[in-house]
Amino acid sequence: MNMQTTNRQTAAEAALIEAFNNQIGELPGDGAVIAIRDRLLDDLKKSGLPTRRIEAWHYTDLRNLLRAIPEQAGDAGSEARAALVEGSSVLSVIQGLPDLKAAVEGVDIAGYAAQLSNGTAADGLAALGSDDAVGRINGSFVRDGYVLDVADGTELEQPLEIQFVHAGGQTHTRLPVAFGSGVKGTVIERHLSVTNNPAFVSHVSDITVGEGTELTWIIVQQQGADDTHLGQIRVDLAADAKLRLFVINAGGQLVRQELHIDVTGEGADLTLRGINLLGAETHTDVTMVLGHNVPHTGSTEVIRNVVFDRAKGVFQGMIRVAPDAQKTDAKMACNTLLMSDDAEFSVKPELEIFADDVQCGHGATVADIDHNHLYYLMARGIPENKARAMLVNAFVAEIVEELEDEALVEALEGVISAWLEKHA
Repeated sequence: MNMQTTNRQTAAEAALIEAFNNQIGELPGDGAVIAIRDRLLDDLKKSGLPTRRIEAWHYTDLRNLLRAIPEQAGDAGSEARAALVEGSSVLSVIQGLPDLKAAVEGVDIAGYAAQLSNGTAADGLAALGSDDAVGRINGSFVRDGYVLDVADGTELEQPLEIQFVHAGGQTHTRLPVAFGSGVKGTVIERHLSVTNNPAFVSHVSDITVGEGTELTWIIVQQQGADDTHLGQIRVDLAADAKLRLFVINAGGQLVRQELHIDVTGEGADLTLRGINLLGAETHTDVTMVLGHNVPHTGSTEVIRNVVFDRAKGVFQGMIRVAPDAQKTDAKMACNTLLMSDDAEFSVKPELEIFADDVQCGHGATVADIDHNHLYYLMARGIPENKARAMLVNAFVAEIVEELEDEALVEALEGVISAWLEKHA
């Protein structure tokens, strides 16, 4: 077991333990769930928050970076915000509490708190390993969320936006979603802050993608400037399933977004695209562990990063090809624009290949704006700041345009443009 020894608790560690002791009588769960919560918190006590000595956290020393934990959450208001894409179906989770009156055709909707109370959520609370600090924290504190079951053959005519609205304090949510076979649709998982109050947010999405399903899942993280966001998505891809996973980080002071993906059915294919927009003195870490476990599967991963000011970013990408996973085709690339001499971005691509008939590769680039392109625009009367913003926008917009859905592309480009107007 990969554990670390801590001589004394940090302020954040002490605050987490105190918060657990204060809340344990209120947290939903039967005896089995409470026992798991106790064990997860006890593991956290023994190991402490991860430091750079833990390989998976080498570039994100959470024990040092997480300085304080706000108190339990307050009220964010009773209404969802406008959908990112007009006409979308919206399921809202306001400060950790889901709207269980909402309805979406073809989707069975329930509350996660009920599964905690009756014990059916117990298996899903387990951490993914000794280094899974996000899973430990979330499993210890999670109170509610949605449980969604999408029936076989369902076609979602409009995007389904699952909206997590935060207004400071602590919020811990879960989102188990089971897609049946032959489903087609787009889901937007959106995290947004609506106040300037610091927030400490943990969230786990647990997604099962059924046989032959074609799914686009988009994570849009727009936390506040002082917020900590610990996110995790766990995915299982069945035979002939097609998943397009888009991740956009455009907020948060301290962000760790983990992607744990298992390809378990032949003919399955994953397309991952990520955009990280970093400014001020923020820290954002996207860590992916992708397992190709059966023959005849494919994946492509492209991450684009733009880093201003004194911000720091990380992309860790691990692709594991099992011994039986012949004919795997997996490619990964990470491209970064550093817009300041003080900006930093660390890239750690990894391949573990135990099969001999595969095509796998990875690459990374780090650069500044092309000065010839900048000169071209400025020579035509465009101010330097605007010219830089145009070039940065083009760098990341190429990723978004792969979606091909005009309304969705326009909405995501709006998120990017709004961020650049504020930071560029």
